[in-house]
Amino acid sequence: MNNVQEESLRDQKKFRRRLQIVEIARGIISAKGLRSLKVRDVAEAAGCSVGSVYNEFGDFDGVILTVNRETVQALTARLRGVPAEDPVRQLYGLAETYLDFFAAHANLLRSLFEHRMEDDRPYPDDILQMVMDAFALMHPPLVRLLPDADDVKIALLSRTLFSAVHGIISLGLEERMVAVPPQMLRQQIEQFVDTHLAGLGIAGLGIAGLGIRPLR
Repeated sequence: MNNVQEESLRDQKKFRRRLQIVEIARGIISAKGLRSLKVRDVAEAAGCSVGSVYNEFGDFDGVILTVNRETVQALTARLRGVPAEDPVRQLYGLAETYLDFFAAHANLLRSLFEHRMEDDRPYPDDILQMVMDAFALMHPPLVRLLPDADDVKIALLSRTLFSAVHGIISLGLEERMVAVPPQMLRQQIEQFVDTHLAGLGIAGLGIAGLGIRPLR
């Protein structure tokens, strides 16, 4: 085996170990939450040393950030799949899709918003931008519904609407405090969108026209 082949094998092994570490970390966060994630547990499950984890990712923040990037990428892909033919239905669809994603991946999504960098370092700009881009998917349907509004107002409305939906879902799924029965949470989200649109002078679909389905 020549040097090029040896280097290629080392790179492949390093790549596989990196994927394995991320997969293990994602599994722990998903099952138990971010606070249960410990570097020693990840290293032990991956069959490597703590030093190897740090060598791959720079620090343990690097592992968490990699998981968080994949989470927001998966969320954005789901949101982009919402049909856009009807702007009103698109807004409801975005809210419901966010609810479905949150219900299926609650701890992973909480990790995205709860993670704090070590030593008070700033959160990476690329992830912040990815989150903003996901929230901004409510911007195009609002532009179509409010053609005379300026872009700054629309941007603020889209962020406010998505932030409010996030808050309702986050609290609704919080079992320790104000948990909302799953069959009622979707209805609350749709009622909120109805009310928000009414405040903008836009006719919503109304609960009767939505075909309420149970939370998956």
